[in-house]
Amino acid sequence: MPNEFTLRRAEPSDALCLSVLAMQVFLDTYAIYGIRPAIAREVMASYAESVFLRDIGSAGSAIIVAEREHHLVGFAQVTLGATHELAPAGEQAELLRLYVQEPFTRRRLGTELLAQAERLARDAGATVLWLTPWVYNHRALHFYTRCGYTDHGLTWFTFEGESHENRVFARQLMSAVTAPEGSEHGDR
Repeated sequence: MPNEFTLRRAEPSDALCLSVLAMQVFLDTYAIYGIRPAIAREVMASYAESVFLRDIGSAGSAIIVAEREHHLVGFAQVTLGATHELAPAGEQAELLRLYVQEPFTRRRLGTELLAQAERLARDAGATVLWLTPWVYNHRALHFYTRCGYTDHGLTWFTFEGESHENRVFARQLMSAVTAPEGSEHGDR
C-alpha cells in the first residue's frame, strides 16, 4: 500500500468522523433508489457517534481506521466472538464493516484494511472471519471472492420489518506461524 494512507486503531476522538463516514458509504452503497424513512432511521440509529464511541470502548469490537492527511477515508470493524451458523466451524469473528470512501477505492486500501482486520481477529484467537455482504453489492462480492472468501449461503439483514438478501462469506484464518510469507491474500 502506498504511504499515502496510515492505518491505526480507532480512538474515541474518531467517533464523530467514523459516524459520518459510515453514513456516507452506507448511503452510497445501499440507498440506490434514494432516501426513505426506514433507511434514514436505520442509518441514524446504526451509525450514530454514540454507537462508535461504545464500540471503540468495547473489548468485543475492534476498529481499524485509514487516514490520509489527518482525514478518515475508510475503516474496518471486527466483532470478536460473533458467530453465524452458516460460517465454518471454529473460533469465529465477524467483519461487521469494511467501508472505504468512494474517491479512495481501487487503491488497495480495502485489501490492506481487510488484511489488518484478519490479523486482528487471528491475534484475538479467531480461526474464521465471516461477513454478510448484500447480494446487489457486486463489487464487494467480487472483492471478497478475490480475497479468498467463499459463499456459505443465504442470510437476511432485517430492519423495520424489511428483509434484504445477503450472503454469508467466510474465510479460514491461517495462523501467522503456518502462513507462508506474502500469502495472506495471494499476489494482488
